[in-house]
This record gives sequence, structure tokens and C-alpha cells, in this order.
Amino acid sequence: MTASSNTLITPSIIAKEALMQLENNLVMGSLVHRDYSKEFNKVGSTISIRKPVKFKSSTGAARVSSDVTEGTVPISIDTQRHVSWDFSSKDLTMTVDDYSERYIKPAMIELAQQVELSLTSLYSQVPSWTGTAGTTPSTFLTLGGARQKLIEHAAPGGDTLNAVLNPAAALNVANDLKTLFVQQKTQTALERVKIGKYAGFDTYESASIINHTVGALGGTPLVAGASQNSNSTPQANSQTLNTDGWTASVTGVVKAGEVITIAGVYDVNPKTYQSLGYLKQFVVLADADSGASTGPAALTIAPAIVTSGPYQNVTAGPADNAAITVVTGTAATSYAQNLCFHKNAFALVMADLDLPDGAAFKARQSANNLSARVVKQYDIDLDRDIIRLDILYGGKCIYPELAVRLTG
Repeated sequence: MTASSNTLITPSIIAKEALMQLENNLVMGSLVHRDYSKEFNKVGSTISIRKPVKFKSSTGAARVSSDVTEGTVPISIDTQRHVSWDFSSKDLTMTVDDYSERYIKPAMIELAQQVELSLTSLYSQVPSWTGTAGTTPSTFLTLGGARQKLIEHAAPGGDTLNAVLNPAAALNVANDLKTLFVQQKTQTALERVKIGKYAGFDTYESASIINHTVGALGGTPLVAGASQNSNSTPQANSQTLNTDGWTASVTGVVKAGEVITIAGVYDVNPKTYQSLGYLKQFVVLADADSGASTGPAALTIAPAIVTSGPYQNVTAGPADNAAITVVTGTAATSYAQNLCFHKNAFALVMADLDLPDGAAFKARQSANNLSARVVKQYDIDLDRDIIRLDILYGGKCIYPELAVRLTG
């Protein structure tokens, strides 16, 4: 509905239009889980999401009790972003369409872009990695390899799997699908960038895919000490792996987001516990420096290494002096981290911001687990009106096993 030329645009109208523009310009934000927003009420709020309990069956008539261990994943809503500008009272007499096109739409495109970057940056919490560093994905088999890993790690095969690709990879997929592509007039960012079904994925193009820069590396890294596993806390989200053999005294020898493998530590099917025939991949969660002399480094890795029980994820724990390989690429080089995932791999949480008591012109709109707030204030010192649009949100990789990084 369009306001007449002499109708003041109200804060409620602005908030509704802002929320619509925000939702229309989300890609990753439209493909991930968005059901937790109601649990939050202020900046810095954190809740813990329970992960499902796993059991392992026993043989025979005699009852064998299973230990019940419930793991959790904390999600914080810790990012408040806004766009603000000056305007005149005359601007508020514009039609809704004109005011939106001139002010609200570009403001919410910027905020949506920041949400997208927050979500694509979660690649650094995903251990599963495939593709060839430095080579843009270009074949059905390359994307199919990512889907294979998802299915082998128990991603629901009957549900929709998504692939969000940078423009170079998206072009290759679109080229393969060009005979099936029909141009349509669409409205949302998600519809505009959808390429089609390819290798079992709904594929989308995104300019927000992030490039990962590999650390300095160097030396011949090895596991320092045997029996490094987390069987006592099988639902642990991460653990420390002691290593040595790196080039000594190097700052940033390994960067957060690096993927490593350990000789002799093979991945297993989470349902059958049979070896998948390839080494388990672990992601480094924090930058690490190598020490002096033999270059020891304590790496924080995920997932935690579990060698037995219902949460078993490897064939065996790492042996002392087992070789460590960084598979993410060449030292100090950047590679695109395209994302292939089930929607439950990532969560976007967005909450209602408080409406300030001192502002007369204010409104907040919430729908579809998204929320936007508008506030206008008169600046008596500079004799001008100021308006701002705010969102409050957080992003988290809640089930990393349901995502795969496809390098480029």
C-alpha cells in the first residue's frame, strides 16, 4: 500500500518496510535454522542448545545400561548493527515506495550483507573439507563429493541440502545448467541468486563467501603424546591437541579455520562406526604460534576425538609422533570457502531490541524470526532529525557435521 503525498510516514510503516527489505535481501540467512530467536532478550544473552543423545546397542539378552550424556552448544546474540542518517521532516511526506527506495532499502541491504558475512564466516568452525585448493569447483563430481561427505556423516538425505557458492563457482554450475535455466522476474535475493538443482544441492550464488588465508605453516608437525582423546567427555565440542615438529618460533604457524588430518586416525560412519576409508578431518578453532626449539604448539581442534561408545568418530586415537597434515592449502595463500550444508548446520538468532523511553518516534517489527527497530530523534544542538535502523543477532555453527567446505 502506498501512502499519499501528504501522509506522514509513521515509525510503524518504516519498521515494517525495513523488516521486509531485510528478509528480501538474505541468502544464507534464509537457508539456515531460525527458530531460537524468542529465547533472547538483550545484547550478550546466551542460551545452550541441547544436542541429541546417542546410544550404542548391546548384544544378548542381558541388559546393558548406556550412559546418557547430553551435550550442549552455546549461542550468543552479541552483534548489534545499525544504519543512521539525517533527514528533514519533508522527507516523511514522501510515498512509502519512494522513501523505501531512497533510504530504507539501501540501509537494509547493508545490514543484510553484514548478517550474510557473519554466517559465511562460520566456515571456520566446519571441519569437513573437500575440493582442490586453488581450483574453482567446476564439475558435477566436485559438488557430488561434498554431498557424499554429508550423507556419510548422517545428514538427512531426504531433506533439502544447500550449496552457497562464490560467483566463480556459481558460473560453472550455471553453465552446466544453462539449458534448464529459465529467467523469471523475482523479488527476493534468494530467488535472484538461485541457480538450480545440481549434484543433489539447491545451489545459490553469493558474493559473501569468504576466502580463508592459510597460516605460515613450516616444519614437520607431529602429535606430541599418545592417547589424546575425549572419551571421558564424548559430547565435548573441542579439545586440545599437543603437537611439535613445527618450524620454531613462528607467529600464526596455524590459523583458525585450518583443517588438519592425523596419520592413522580414520573417519567413521556415525551410525555403523565402520571406517569411511579416509582420514578424519579436524578444524583448528584458534590461531596458534609455534614455540622455541622443536616448535611445540597446542592446537584447539574440533570435533573432539572419541574412540569408543555411541559418540565414536574415529577408528583410533592419535599415536605419539603421528604425522599431521594441513590440507587447507599452501602457506599464506587464500582460498574461497564455499559452503554445502543442511539447514540445521547453522543458526541465525535475532531478537527484539528495546524501545528507548526517551524517543517519541519509535517502532519495532518482528516476523519469521527476524526483527528490526527504527528510532528517530531530534538533535537540538545541530537542528536536525536523525533516524537509525537497528538489528540484534547472532550466528552459530550448531551441527558442524551437517556442513562441508568446498574450497576454490
